[in-house]
Amino acid sequence: MNWRKWIHNILISIDQFANTIAGGDPDETISSRAGKARRKGRWWARALCWGLNVIDPGHCEDSVDETEGGDQVFDD
Repeated sequence: MNWRKWIHNILISIDQFANTIAGGDPDETISSRAGKARRKGRWWARALCWGLNVIDPGHCEDSVDETEGGDQVFDD
């Protein structure tokens, strides 16, 4: 069994679940949603991406998935 892949998949599912709880698309990660919202100048996305960039430079922009977000409940 590939434990690293299993842990990675679990973390992605938690990320997507949290995004869904926050009114986002269930197939999209918080980082992807934040990257798109940051482009629109949303304060919460700028703050989140700033924090993530400390750990992983360019994280939000690299995480943006333009094919996801269509099932989002709340507009960013």
